[in-house]
Amino acid sequence: MGLETITRNDTGAAVEDIQHRLAALGYLNESEITSVFDDVTAEAVKDFCRDYALKEREEVDDDVWSRLVDASFEFGDRSLYLRVPFFHGNDVKTLQEALSALGFSCGGVDGYFGPHTEDALRKFQFNMGLPHDGIAGAFTYRVINNLQHSWKGKDISSSIPRLGFARAAKVLETNYLCLFGTTDFTRSVAARMSNLALATSPNSTVTSADSLLVAPDDSTMFIQILAGDEKPSREVLVVDFLPEDSLPLRLSQAILVVKSKPARLALRLPAEGWEDAGETRSAQHYAIVLLDALCSALALRDEAL
Repeated sequence: MGLETITRNDTGAAVEDIQHRLAALGYLNESEITSVFDDVTAEAVKDFCRDYALKEREEVDDDVWSRLVDASFEFGDRSLYLRVPFFHGNDVKTLQEALSALGFSCGGVDGYFGPHTEDALRKFQFNMGLPHDGIAGAFTYRVINNLQHSWKGKDISSSIPRLGFARAAKVLETNYLCLFGTTDFTRSVAARMSNLALATSPNSTVTSADSLLVAPDDSTMFIQILAGDEKPSREVLVVDFLPEDSLPLRLSQAILVVKSKPARLALRLPAEGWEDAGETRSAQHYAIVLLDALCSALALRDEAL
């Protein structure tokens, strides 16, 4: 903007723009937008600076304006990609929150579009059949918004226990799992789990039966995905999806109990779709949660042995 410092008693369009941005961020009420930089506006600027790690001040200079613009971007307002200086803002933070909740670690949610965020975005795009160019544009935003049932409003720090990226990749590279279903929906969940595993690590040894390239041996664990009252294809231990928060622990216990060669067990999903999200979104949601739970369960098993 190259603006001159705006301070108390200044008036005009620039002041009104600042007030609109502060109101959108919750620092002013709509009724306090007056186009006059008054005491209320000065206090709002001071609060904004404190919350955004800026030196507290009651005026808007280039630094405050730049941070205010960044904070004002809504998800989808602009295309995001890796550049120097990094894109930074509220929209980047939302993208990172969505990718992390969907199972693609960004290395932290800091609002900066750096190499870790680009890598997570490329893996997400690959998994969803999009051009994996690392650019968050219209098509990528549309897919992420279609999956908002799986990420929006989620506290990614306290949901299902998630392993760090490197540890999850190691689990996926050292355990031979064959996932399968016998209905269109459960086959879709199994295939999506396989795709997520591959997106996490190109060396993943987790696959779906539909994409199995070589005959499995006794080191492979077969996991059947069931839905509702569906019966497993053979006599196996069945682990219910619900309650979701204890799924990793219950899975690890089941894996320890299974002694057959090759090992076999089943995971039963609820009969209804996930929060009426539709079949495709439900399948993706279950794939994300089940793969997370499996990684955690296998890590717990390894610790117990």
